[in-house]
Amino acid sequence: MPLKKVLLARPRGFCAGVDRAIEVVDRALELFGAPVYVRKEIVHNKYVIRSLAAKGAVFVDELDDVPEGAVAIYSAHGVSPEVRARAVGKNLKIIDATCPLVTKVHMEALRYARAQLSIILVGHAGHDEVVGTMGEVPGHIQLVGNAAAAETVEVPDPERVAVLTQTTLGVDDANVIIDVLRRRFPKLIVPGSDDICYATQNRQTAVKLLAEEADMVLVLGSDNSSNSRRLREVAESTGAKAYLIDDASEINAAWLEGVECVAITAGASAPEYLVQQVVDYFRSRGAEEVREVAAVEEKVTFLLPAELVREVSKRAGNR
Repeated sequence: MPLKKVLLARPRGFCAGVDRAIEVVDRALELFGAPVYVRKEIVHNKYVIRSLAAKGAVFVDELDDVPEGAVAIYSAHGVSPEVRARAVGKNLKIIDATCPLVTKVHMEALRYARAQLSIILVGHAGHDEVVGTMGEVPGHIQLVGNAAAAETVEVPDPERVAVLTQTTLGVDDANVIIDVLRRRFPKLIVPGSDDICYATQNRQTAVKLLAEEADMVLVLGSDNSSNSRRLREVAESTGAKAYLIDDASEINAAWLEGVECVAITAGASAPEYLVQQVVDYFRSRGAEEVREVAAVEEKVTFLLPAELVREVSKRAGNR
């Protein structure tokens, strides 16, 4: 049974926060020259990291590895106050590429802590975003990663509890956990607007739509990308076969046995050229139709960090 149809999800790939973070590194390199140091991976995609490293970005695990007085960039996933204090101690010139939607969660955590609420963060242990958010309000926050943990988490006052979520979670999975928390804590306080980012939700909506028609779904994204892994899980939940791949070279021809229609999407940190390589792969195998399926239109953009804008303005004024 030959492959006949390839469906492309829209939206897919880079979100506004990732576009902004990559532009931050590119602009910093233009302004200050190499090397520019980046704490952690600016976004979770190995091709993006390789590309920026080739231009002169140096990726480090911690600021201890950055020379005193150097230019350093915080990744899109955000950092804790402890990291910020370390930067001051080393006299680093900091550019903050934290996604504004992650910053929103940090601000919510601080607001709830000031109100003396117990905070439950729904997210994945060890993820850079979770580490940064929990570091904002130590002593006020607990991490819950699944419904079973939500059933057993304890708080000092069950009537004074607030919930936050990691921005890149699966929407359906997060809702299951939050439903448990609502049942256990009927006065549970939730943010005024959803923490799970618009791009995460939109890409999951799109992949659900495609998975209904496709025999197999391929998700472009690195394994350490939380939102990419969720896309694969969402596709699988519809009953489709689904695989997470970094690029076309990882496609196993055996997966295509009995497949007439394949759907392709990409996590929020995966470049579009990787998608097109996969499309080319299927065209070379005789795919007769390649069609984009629009689920949601995205028009979100984010401004560059204020410190970068100030530097550009200062240099323009000195000309």
